[in-house]
Parts: sequence; C-alpha cells; structure tokens
Amino acid sequence: MIDKRSQQLAAAALGLLPATFLLFRFLTDSLGANPIEEITHETGEWALRLLLLSLSITPLRRITGRNSLVPFRRTFGLLSFFYALLHFSTWLGLDHFFDWQGIIEDIFERPYITAGFTAFASLTPLAITSTRGWIRRLGKKWTHLHRLAYFAAIAAVVHFWWLVKSDVTEPRYYAAALGVLLAARLVPRR
Repeated sequence: MIDKRSQQLAAAALGLLPATFLLFRFLTDSLGANPIEEITHETGEWALRLLLLSLSITPLRRITGRNSLVPFRRTFGLLSFFYALLHFSTWLGLDHFFDWQGIIEDIFERPYITAGFTAFASLTPLAITSTRGWIRRLGKKWTHLHRLAYFAAIAAVVHFWWLVKSDVTEPRYYAAALGVLLAARLVPRR
C-alpha cells in the first residue's frame, strides 16, 4: 500500500498537470488567437476547481469516515492558490504590464475584478499559514482563519459569473457545487 506522503505527492503531481500542459501549449504556440486570455481563463478555472475540491474534503470525510482524506485538503488548497497566483500574475503582468494605476482602477471600478481580487486576497493568508508551524502558532484561530476559504470560493464564483456576463452555464455549475458544499457545512455532525 502507498504511504500517505506518496499519495499527497501523487495528488500534487496530478494537480500540476494542467499547468504543465498549459506551458507546453505556450511553448508550442498552440494557445489560440489570444494566448493571454487563454492562460488567464485556464488558470482561473483550475484555481476554482481545486478550491472546490479542497472544500469537498471535509464533507467527504464525514460521509466516508476516512480521516486519511484530511491531508489532501491542504494539498488541493495550495494547488488552488498556485493557480490563483498564476491567474493573478497573468492579469497583472501580461494583461496590464504592471501599470499600477490601471490595475488599481480596475480593482475599484470593475466589479468582476473586485470579486476576483477579493478571492485572491482571501486565499493569500491561507496559503501563508498552511504550514504546521503556523497551525501550532495560531491554535484555534487557525481554524477560524481558514474559514476564509469559503468566502474566497464565493468571491471566485461571483468573479467568474460576472466575467462571462451572458452565458452563465459554466459558472452556474460551480455555484451549484459550492452551494452543496456550503449546505453540507450546515448539516450537524453525528
């Protein structure tokens, strides 16, 4: 049987496959007519998918009784932050070319950018405090802080929904998944 550490490394490697494939597509010039937009959308969607996957661990653990799932919450959460960082960095550097005034204006004037920035800003302290040292230092406050993941997920879904504007089919699926995960948190523990 594979040990827990190897399972986590395998999950992390699988989580990095989309970034690897995206890099390959970039290097082979096969990202389409607008590569910056493609990179932005792909990294954003993977950030959201992995965040929802991370949030699904607790309900899955409750349903199955398998505590061995708990370490994957951090793995998927950090992968989500990685993709969110790529998403934000692409927007910052390739879309805005580090035009700080334009970036700040975008954050305050465009609601979907505000929601996306809020999601990213909420994930940042979670990534920073995900180490065992921070967990020990913060004690019970760590649990309260990491509930920001739900707020980040809501902001990310809103960001995606407001971004697409007209065809909200795909964001609707993410919103439904998040709704199920939030409802699962309301179910009392046995």
